[in-house]
Amino acid sequence: MIKYLEIGQIVNTFGIKGMVKVNPFTYDINRFDKLKKVYIKNNNVEKEYEIEEVKYHKNIVLIKFKEIETVEQANLLRNSYIMINRDEEKPLKKGTYYIVDLIGIDVYTENNENLGQLEDIFNTGSNDIYVVRTKLGKQILLPAISDVIKKIDLENKKMIVHLISGLM
Repeated sequence: MIKYLEIGQIVNTFGIKGMVKVNPFTYDINRFDKLKKVYIKNNNVEKEYEIEEVKYHKNIVLIKFKEIETVEQANLLRNSYIMINRDEEKPLKKGTYYIVDLIGIDVYTENNENLGQLEDIFNTGSNDIYVVRTKLGKQILLPAISDVIKKIDLENKKMIVHLISGLM
């Protein structure tokens, strides 16, 4: 499993004192209040940054890092990803998974027929939709509901699904 979890992306600077605008990748936007440090991946280099201040504006998080004092320094972080150490994250509830752990998992029917790999996940509001890419390049859209998703085995990177009428 990966060491870090991405929780947002720096999309721009804010103000003149080195604050950055972050597009959060989390359902709980207020989680940033609890963070003392984060890791930023910039040009394939991961570096630890200490958080000085967090503010919110609409659905954007504004963060001031202790190490960043100017707009020019903040601008160098644009398009970088903010990550936290996976070990510092609270355990997930049973039946919930990190998207990063599901992407690339092999998807099989209950009859052990390989449908392909889980390529993407998007939310429709009522539930997630799993996008499976077959070996022939076709996309299969599976609703993440208990009638369809029967078993997820992260250790063996395998998902078992029941194809209800109309899915294919």
